[in-house]
Amino acid sequence: WLAQVCLIGPGVGLVGWVRAREAMSLSAGGRARMKRTSEAPSRAAMKLDEALDWYGVSPGKGDLCVDLGSAPGGWTRRLPERGARVWSVDPANLAPDVLALKRVKHFKQSAFEFAPDEPVDFLFCDMAWRPLEVAQLLGKWARKRYASQVVANIKLPMKDKLPTLLRVKATLLDAGWKNLRVRQLYHGRDEGTVTARRA
Repeated sequence: WLAQVCLIGPGVGLVGWVRAREAMSLSAGGRARMKRTSEAPSRAAMKLDEALDWYGVSPGKGDLCVDLGSAPGGWTRRLPERGARVWSVDPANLAPDVLALKRVKHFKQSAFEFAPDEPVDFLFCDMAWRPLEVAQLLGKWARKRYASQVVANIKLPMKDKLPTLLRVKATLLDAGWKNLRVRQLYHGRDEGTVTARRA
């Protein structure tokens, strides 16, 4: 059980409680605070750390990860720290220090054209692109059985966020992703974070 006490005035307070498995977040106040290291090329690394913490599964030594739309390399930088190999896919340049990492290989091409030539353990995606097109791209990875798991941020429009997210969810489920979870995380701002497995 998680409990929270909120003092709203002199001698007046509110108490709330929920089972941990039903809680929106296990972090105090629902806000997972991640540290941004000085070498991170963007705040994206904090989004990835929070997403993996929420997902409860993380790539490990030897896992192959593909990071679609990776430049400048915030997510790509974090994954080798966990022992993973990373194929970073983006037509734009990675930060030079990210490109120099031993377990990183940069494919300088569109994420929509890229196809792996070996099985991928984790598909990551934080592309600043239209949400339904990103959902179709992630769906292709499930249908073609390219990756076993996906962790992605879907950029949501200013209006009609929920209908868009429901269409994204339906697209991913129709494509074959299972155990699909969607949540707006603290560091995600106007994004929906999606996690799923292929089987």
